[in-house]
Amino acid sequence: VMLGAGLIKLRGDPCWRDLTCLVYHYETQPNPSPASWLFHQLPRSAHMMGVGFSHFVELGAPLFVPGPRTARRLAGALFVAFQVVLIVSGNLSFLNWLTIVPALACFDDGLLLRLAPERVRARLATWMAMAAPAPSRLHAKAAGAFAVIVGLLSLPVVINLLSSQQQMNASFAPLHLVNTYGAFGSISRVRNEVVLQGTRDEELTDTTRWEDYELPCKPGDVMRRPCIVSPYHYRLDWQMWFAAMSTYDDEPWMGALVDKLLRGDRAVAPLFAHDPFADAPPRFVRAELYRYELTPRGEAGWWKRTRVGEYMRPMAKDDPDLEAFLRQNGLRRR
Repeated sequence: VMLGAGLIKLRGDPCWRDLTCLVYHYETQPNPSPASWLFHQLPRSAHMMGVGFSHFVELGAPLFVPGPRTARRLAGALFVAFQVVLIVSGNLSFLNWLTIVPALACFDDGLLLRLAPERVRARLATWMAMAAPAPSRLHAKAAGAFAVIVGLLSLPVVINLLSSQQQMNASFAPLHLVNTYGAFGSISRVRNEVVLQGTRDEELTDTTRWEDYELPCKPGDVMRRPCIVSPYHYRLDWQMWFAAMSTYDDEPWMGALVDKLLRGDRAVAPLFAHDPFADAPPRFVRAELYRYELTPRGEAGWWKRTRVGEYMRPMAKDDPDLEAFLRQNGLRRR
């Protein structure tokens, strides 16, 4: 996991090599947290040191794991500390929490006992001895066979890690039992957001009053504090981050969502933190593209935003273009 994440960075975005990726990351990651604003204010030199620390943990610390006990413990401590920093600095879902789990294997029982409160240490030692008896001969043979199978299946994973054409995330073999992993091989330099808006006006004019739909976590209202949601995962918030990097034509689910909003389908209501049309559906719904930037120290609000342009033109219920788009993508029966 760590090697894959580190290697994809070195082979990916140049900002990982010139140590500047963190200048942009805290602002452009999927769902920033309140701490993301604080991290973003750090000087450029601190961001460059942060990238250097990331490279050391992901590319250097894994080499300590097969070493002596002290080296292995150091590797585990670095892995866990690195993931804790990532958890604090952003809402990356359950990703970092799960990465901590295999890192715990770096810590032997003796170390874990010393970290436990003294009043429960003796009971824990007894429980550990009972929970981990000496393996039987059959157990040892089964474990050895399993290790050989996993080793052989993992050859494509190792080849992928060594390849200059490394895939970031992929599964191998028909049953997908072994996988390769890599995160944030590239970093966005700007943060664009798709903002859904609706109106009850029967005719659209320059004075039409549009109201924003607010999602629970992603940036919307510039005065609203970023959320803390990790390790939970808001699916629509996450997908909207990807949608802003592409076009409406590449995101068929966006058309389906707009159609449900126009029809007042309450099944999508829990996806939103604020629905300005909860009592009756809007006449038109559109999607606008805005650039969001974290505010500097001393400036009001958490974000400032600038309109980039139209993402999806205003749509009404049964709009012929929307109907054709849904049918074309298999989201509406003829």
